[in-house]
Parts: sequence; C-alpha cells; structure tokens
Amino acid sequence: MKKVLKNSYTKVLQPFRNGSPKTLQSLKPTLTSALFKKYRNDTMVPEKNFKINLELAYHYLKNVPGDIVECGVWKGGMSAALSEVLGNDRKYFLFDSFEGLPAVKPIDGANAKKWQENVTGEYYFDNCKASIDDADETMKKSNCHYQLFKGWFEDTLPGFHPENGIALLRLDADWYDSTLQCLTYLYPKVVTHGMVLIDDYYTWDGCSRAIHHYLSERNSTARIRHVGDVCYIIKTDESE
Repeated sequence: MKKVLKNSYTKVLQPFRNGSPKTLQSLKPTLTSALFKKYRNDTMVPEKNFKINLELAYHYLKNVPGDIVECGVWKGGMSAALSEVLGNDRKYFLFDSFEGLPAVKPIDGANAKKWQENVTGEYYFDNCKASIDDADETMKKSNCHYQLFKGWFEDTLPGFHPENGIALLRLDADWYDSTLQCLTYLYPKVVTHGMVLIDDYYTWDGCSRAIHHYLSERNSTARIRHVGDVCYIIKTDESE
C-alpha cells in the first residue's frame, strides 16, 4: 500500500500564501480526486477544501510521528481519506456527539443562529447529525486503525491521552464552546511540528473567536495560515 501511495506523489508548484511554502510535495490530482469520489457521500467538506486538507496533511506530516484526531466527524469521510494519505501505521481517533450540534449561543454569531433555525435549509443535514454506525462503516473502507468516541467533547476529551501524541488535530467543531474545549484538552498534546486544521474559521464567528481566545490566553506566537478557505496552524514551540 505504501509503495502504491509513494508512486502517486509528485512535486508541483502551488501558490500557497501566508508563509506557506511555494514548492509543495504534492499528491497527484488523480489520487485526491479518487479519494473524494470514494468518500463524497460521507463528508460535508466541499471537494476543493477536501483536496486541500489532504495536500496539507501529506506535505507537512509525512515525516512527523503521531496519531490523527478529528473532532466533529459526521460520517467520517475526511478522516478516512486522510488515513489513505498518511498511512495505516498511525492510529485515528474520531470524536463526535453523533447527536448533531449543540444549541447556538450568542457568541457564535447571528449567522450561526439563522443556520440552526433554518431546519429545511440545503446545508442543514439534520443539524449535522449522523450515527456512529455511519462513521464506523466509512472508516472500515480505509483499512486503518481507528477508534470512535461518542459524546459531547466536554465529557469525552478530558480522559483522552494518546500515547504517541497528536500529529494532526482536525477541528470541525463549529461553535465557540466546542472549539475551545477541543483546543484546551488537545492542543497541548499536539507534537512539535504537528498541525491543527480548522474547518470553520471563515464560516462561524464562534470558531474564529475560540481560536483567537485560546492562542491569546496561551500567549502563543502561532500563526494562522490558510490555503483558500482551509486554515491551519503548525505548532513550532514545544512550550505552547
């Protein structure tokens, strides 16, 4: 499997911004397209952003040890695809309530409130609800070592201690409280040179507020970078 994936990589130039490298060790478009096609019914991530997630994870993490954690997984398609890029010699941990999103609070912004009240909206997806069985079936397609955690982050994250550290923390937590809980319990476990991928930074006020609040409270010098609408942080300071 590793040999097949290795033969699928090629160096290309990409217009990465905000301090990202211009020379990107990239996945072939045929591979990212095939993975999106395989998991398109198991993810809410748009195709362009789906592929950027894969590119960034491979580019930055191919030589970084540690496990993969996703918070807010829906049917698990993004984690499953990431496992096919980052390899099955890691563990993949997926956290979700599997009951949909919690109620919006004022700090999450007016647009979030409108979205949650519009239960017939095109992108409502039953308040982003999927069953744990849906995620389990998706992850089985990827042939990786995974574990699913059902429950609210405040209940499931405090006791989570990955023995290998976290190479990639992918946040799709939407609201302020949920995002802040993920950062509080998991960011200290991200290894040096590990990555935090942030799904909702440009979408919901609560997410961006939580990111800024957390980094400010830690007096962190971490930069929020982006490729298109996909934001990410590379953890460079062991003390953070």
